[in-house]
This record gives sequence, structure tokens and C-alpha cells, in this order.
Amino acid sequence: MHLLIHLEQSNTDGLQAETATWEISSFFFFIISPIMLYLLHPYAKERNLAIHMVWTMMIFVGLFSAYFHMTLSFVGQMLDELSILWVLAMVYVVWFPRRLFPSFIKDRSTFSNLVLVITIVSTLSSFVKPTANAYVLNCFGIHMVYMLAVEMKWYVNSASVTGLGAALICYDNQYYLSLSCTDQKALRLCKVSVALWVLAVSCWISDRFGCSFWQSLNFCYLHGIWHILIVIAVAYGTTLIAYLDASYEIPYSLPVLQYWPCDRWAVGIPHIVLKGTTKTQKRC
Repeated sequence: MHLLIHLEQSNTDGLQAETATWEISSFFFFIISPIMLYLLHPYAKERNLAIHMVWTMMIFVGLFSAYFHMTLSFVGQMLDELSILWVLAMVYVVWFPRRLFPSFIKDRSTFSNLVLVITIVSTLSSFVKPTANAYVLNCFGIHMVYMLAVEMKWYVNSASVTGLGAALICYDNQYYLSLSCTDQKALRLCKVSVALWVLAVSCWISDRFGCSFWQSLNFCYLHGIWHILIVIAVAYGTTLIAYLDASYEIPYSLPVLQYWPCDRWAVGIPHIVLKGTTKTQKRC
């Protein structure tokens, strides 16, 4: 556990500065999560309110992360890592594409039960060798990036096959054109999401294996930077997954990507606007 190594190799002042950075960076979870809950509500209301569980649980990730870095205790570590595990499980439950279900899975309810069983087993297994937990969680992250790439590729190929520059989606015996992967915003969001994730993981790896080097430079902020980058990467990545999900599952809603607080800005928090459903459209 790299935090115990920090304790052994750091002087008191350096440890206090590092811990303060971790605590402050954890509060980004409390800032981003409520905003995402608000911005994604029209989509969640139209698709499935269980989607709100993802960002509700992200608040607990921030809470347990702050507790862990304040106490540096084993209980804090397990709460921190297990809360992340259950967020990942919820992402699989609500957003894993039906097209990619195993052949023996017939509906999302069965798939959700399978994810639940795997998550419970993983939760119990995490106490056997806690030092491996962080690596396992990052492996799940790699799989989600792969899943996102597969989805983007499928939509792009579908758009090429139709010859219309858009994927043709059938819903309730009606066909809709999905522009999700010919939309430059979606392509840009995909690139930025992956770039943020790679940068965040690079910070985590560098902090974990290069701790003594960074401390020799009196730079103890990589883990805090990891916190900030990963919560932004999750906001960007889950919005893109939700956008593709809406294009496939509720194409009649005509989902469009926008950025908050101003869509014309180069940076912002991405969210989905449903042009085809006025009853759930957010009025700001």
C-alpha cells in the first residue's frame, strides 16, 4: 500500500501537505456529482431513473476518499475502493450495451443480476488481498474504455453502411437516424474522455511507483491531481456512454450533446439535451 510507504519516507511537514492536497481534491466529487445529477435528469427520467445512482454513489466515493486520506486507515482504504467498485458495477448495469451481452443473457434484468453476483464476490474477495484491489479496479477501467471504443466504432460503421452519414436505429417498429458518431461534439468528447483517463492513470502510476522520486522534488500532489482528473474523466466518459445509449435505446428523443454552463465555450461539463421530448426538457 503506497500510502504506508509515504508514511515511512515522508517527513511530517511533507505528509501534512500531501494529506491536505488529497482531502481538498476529494471535494471535486462533491462539486461535480450534484451538477451531473441535475444536468442528466431529463435523460434519466426518459431512460431510467436508476442512472442517478451512478452520480449519487460518486458522492460516497468522494466522502470515503476524504475519510481514507484523513485517517490512512485500513477501513478507510476498503471503503474507498469498494465504493469505486460499486460505482463501476452500476455503470455496467445501466449502460452496458445490449448488443454486447453474453449469448446466455436475454435481457438487462438478468445481466444486472449477474453483475450483482460478480460484484458481491469481488467485494468479499477484496479482503483476501487488499493490495491488489487498486489494480483490479483499473482493469475494469480499461475494459470500460475498450467498451466505449467498440460502441463508437459500431456507430461509425453503421453510418458508413447506410451511406447517410448516420446510423439507422429501429425502435418500436420505427426507424431513426442517429448522428451520434458523425457529430463532431461526440467525436471530440470521446477523444477528450480517453485523454483525461490516460493522463489520470499516468498520474496514479507515477505516484504509486515513483513516490520517492517525486518527494525528492518536494512535489506531493500527483495523487490529488489523479482525483481531479479522474472525476472529470468520469463526467466526460459517462456522458458519452449515455449519449450513445440514448441514441440506441430511445432514439425518438433526439439526443444532442451540449456543454454547461455555456455551449459555446471550449470547455465545460457535457450533458444531454433531448430535443424530441419536451416534457422532460430542462428549463434553465
